[in-house]
Amino acid sequence: MASESSPLLAYRLLGEEGAALPANGAGGPGGASARKLSTFLGVVVPTVLSMFSIVVFLRIGFVVGHAGLLQALAMLLVAYFILALTVLSVCAIATNGAVQGGGAYFMISRTLGPEVGGSIGLMFYLANVCGCAVSLLGLVESVLDVFGADATGPSGLRVLPQGYGWNLLYGSLLLGLVGGVCTLGAGLYARASFLTFLLVSGSLASVLISFVAVGPRDIPLTPRPGPNGSSLPPRLGHFTGFNSSTLKDNLGAGYAEDYTTGAMMNFASVFAVLFNGCTGIMAGANMSGELKDPSRAIPLGTIVAVAYTFFVYVLLFFLSSFTCDRTLLQEDYGFFRAISLWPPLVLIGIYATALSASMSSLIGASRILHALARDDLFGVILAPAKVVSRGGNPWAAVLYSWGLVQLVLLAGKLNTLAAVVTVFYLVAYAAVDLSCLSLEWASAPNFRPTFSLFSWHTCLLGVASCLLMMFLISPGAAGGSLLLMGLLAALLTARGGPSSWGYVSQALLFHQVRKYLLRLDVRKDHVKFWRPQLLLLVGNPRGALPLLRLANQLKKGGLYVLGHVTLGDLDALPSDPVQPQYGAWLSLVDRAQVKAFVDLTLSPSVRQGAQHLLRISGLGGMKPNTLVLGFYDDAPPQDHFLTDPAFSEPADSTREGSSPALSTLFPPPRAPGSPRALSPQDYVATVADALKMNKNVVLARASGALPPERLSRGSGGTSQLHHVDVWPLNLLRPRGGPGYVDVCGLFLLQMATILGMVPAWHSARLRIFLCLGPREAPGAAEGRLRALLSQLRIRAEVQEVVWGEGARAGEPEAEEEGDFVNSGRGDAEAEALARSANALVRAQQGRGTGGGPGGPEGGDAEGPTTALTFLYLPRPPADPARYPRYLALLETLTRDLGPTLLVHGVTPVTCTDL
Repeated sequence: MASESSPLLAYRLLGEEGAALPANGAGGPGGASARKLSTFLGVVVPTVLSMFSIVVFLRIGFVVGHAGLLQALAMLLVAYFILALTVLSVCAIATNGAVQGGGAYFMISRTLGPEVGGSIGLMFYLANVCGCAVSLLGLVESVLDVFGADATGPSGLRVLPQGYGWNLLYGSLLLGLVGGVCTLGAGLYARASFLTFLLVSGSLASVLISFVAVGPRDIPLTPRPGPNGSSLPPRLGHFTGFNSSTLKDNLGAGYAEDYTTGAMMNFASVFAVLFNGCTGIMAGANMSGELKDPSRAIPLGTIVAVAYTFFVYVLLFFLSSFTCDRTLLQEDYGFFRAISLWPPLVLIGIYATALSASMSSLIGASRILHALARDDLFGVILAPAKVVSRGGNPWAAVLYSWGLVQLVLLAGKLNTLAAVVTVFYLVAYAAVDLSCLSLEWASAPNFRPTFSLFSWHTCLLGVASCLLMMFLISPGAAGGSLLLMGLLAALLTARGGPSSWGYVSQALLFHQVRKYLLRLDVRKDHVKFWRPQLLLLVGNPRGALPLLRLANQLKKGGLYVLGHVTLGDLDALPSDPVQPQYGAWLSLVDRAQVKAFVDLTLSPSVRQGAQHLLRISGLGGMKPNTLVLGFYDDAPPQDHFLTDPAFSEPADSTREGSSPALSTLFPPPRAPGSPRALSPQDYVATVADALKMNKNVVLARASGALPPERLSRGSGGTSQLHHVDVWPLNLLRPRGGPGYVDVCGLFLLQMATILGMVPAWHSARLRIFLCLGPREAPGAAEGRLRALLSQLRIRAEVQEVVWGEGARAGEPEAEEEGDFVNSGRGDAEAEALARSANALVRAQQGRGTGGGPGGPEGGDAEGPTTALTFLYLPRPPADPARYPRYLALLETLTRDLGPTLLVHGVTPVTCTDL
């Protein structure tokens, strides 16, 4: 070809990795009868055609002429080094399981998940669509360079009219031919690919023979326009034959203006054009559904194809440098036709590679689109692309892709878009390397590829090389592609996707969590970094939903475990009834939007089950240190699933992996008066067991009366002011005294402070009530408490109240902290003390605020109300016979107080040190 006036990147013809797919078109692995392709026909042929494209005929002179032989060889080595790294990853993934339709999309999505796989798959699809259009435009302009009416070359035939409309017509006609072949199925393309391979190989063979057989000759060059629009005198390029002087002149670089675009060339621009032409390494991997032995054919065939194309490029570089002067190389990129023994054979090779590239791009794009549609990642937009013929050919996806290619053809020449297409391919290659790297780093036992010539070093280097190449070719396109990938991934994350594919992220997290759990040494725990790690025991979540959310707020970034005890004896059951329940509880966690783990157990009694969970929940340094229970009273249970917005809306059961409505997974709440699974005796015994095991205890009463905004995940800031009241003294102990600095009192302060750090509680005011004995002087104790709060960095309002009038002067304190629970005094006196304490707390809830007793529901809407009250939980009595009396006193103490937390802490949790 004496003249080639097309812009450089208009000939950026990438072979399509998705071209070679199962002939059934369905994307799934073919049956035994479909697996009939050998390594050569199934892998080597499509990969070689994809990696050669039209560049092998029209860009050898461009690369050697501008970069020189040494830099051209360096560019080729770097390009193939990058491709070889990705080939190793492709071979590893392909030999670890069957690769179905979609090629790189299938590999990435089934490894990194639908979010990343879907976003890169769509970009990969668009790259193939644009690649098909670029191939067709390059073919049109190659034909017009010889047969066009405006051809400027000395050997042009000038028979075809030219212009934008004519060029679009020629491109559309060729697209119709290509689309017709693809619509008939991948089988027809697969049969035609071998014929195309023979034509290209014959054309290349004629070129190689011509370098040796043709003698020196002068070749007329395309006239270049002068400074005033006039043509410069005709110039000649020289084919010298094998000449050492020619080789010496061509060794070094000689970057100049490109005669087709007028742009000044440099290393990066020349390298980008070279790299554009030698991609297409995944064509063989996508033939796995039709290969006789894919685990052997894919690595062997891909490596053979890469080595073969590398050898041909190197040979052409050397022959061109030995025989062509730099003027010919730089001014006539199609000089192969001028030196050929039979020039039409070179044209046949050019047209065959262009048609092969366009067909492979279109058929590969349709398979990627069909795989995306079949996975239902983009909803109804791609739903029609699922339609297939009786033979399984996705003709609807072909029509989709044909229409998009036709739209791209309207743009004409694709100088800028060609670089974007290359960047999209590089993103896909980097993602494949990342997939293999993730599998290797995750140390998954099931990642056992039969191809072992790779390591995490090659995968990591492949990722870095692809990213570097993206920014070298086009920094703007690289940044834009990464931004587009992020936006698509965010969209797919919002839509949700199938969870049955397997996510390597989970394997990586497991690997890292296990490593760091081993490093989380409980012997190095320090009180400065203490945080609550809660175990909430739940009987039926229908009646405990507000408590689930309140406990989620109390955890402050700590461990949160939802525990449930199923009554039964495994010896008397045919199978474990606990395992099938995990799905329902995990769905509950998702719908309630709490950050909790689930731990279920089977036990003959709730008390024994609670002991099991307290002992074995958690792992290493992440084990519960606080037990949370709902209060044991006679209040009728409520069904919060009926009123909570998150549970009143039915679950989306149409999406894959979704769960049925939770109302069908948990039984209705217990009817009033029906027997309970836990007796009052066992309830108190469970509290005592937790304290014996050195666990803190929190009992929650009336949590369902909390204002809804206080349980939300928002930022709080409601219009009505709320108080959080803290009583850090055992109110069932008749005497006052310095009870504010003991371990339990400080634990109350810490838990109330932690709750105030939650956004929904930021606007609530913390009030601490200082109880004075009847003979204590006001002010002194308050000053000590304020000093303590200052050291603990706790901002709170301190109020003094008189307490302890009921104690008889001079009477000794009871054993075990001197409370009425363990003192052995009369039930009437203890009950009177509990009622007195209850009246005191209720009076303070409404004092000075315009509100009345009874918590938030009893106050004036114009003044602050108490949203939550923290009370000191006395230890259960040592004698189990007193457990019912203890529970009755707690019921009297907290009656009509609104939402209340009874807290007993046994471990130091506050620190004044930095």
